[in-house]
Amino acid sequence: MPGPLPPPAPLGPEGLPPGYPFRPDWEVTPRWYVQQLNQPGEPPLLIDCRRPEEWNVARIEGALLIPLHELVQRIDEVRDALGPHARPIVIHCHTGRRSLQAASILRGFGFDRAFSMAGGIELWSIDIDPSVPRY
Repeated sequence: MPGPLPPPAPLGPEGLPPGYPFRPDWEVTPRWYVQQLNQPGEPPLLIDCRRPEEWNVARIEGALLIPLHELVQRIDEVRDALGPHARPIVIHCHTGRRSLQAASILRGFGFDRAFSMAGGIELWSIDIDPSVPRY
């Protein structure tokens, strides 16, 4: 059985770990997402592309669970969740790898404002909401 996770490294001014290879054309930070929640109008659609067993361990309130392997089959569900609003889609996973794949898939379906959440739910837990379990 693994031991407790090590404490996270101090974050930089944007809320990213030192050396994180941030790609602003494909990613947004957890801090950016929170800022958008506090703006008038419809917030970005948040999609969690992890597996259900990961969702059962930790989740971000308001996220729609669509595992990466189901994304193509559930593309109409994404359209329905967006509604008539031209708002961004933010996808998260555990650390940001799968969500980059999901953003690429969604952009291939014409969702040009699909972005991965940098650092995933791991960074969310570290920088935004420490009550969300790290795993």
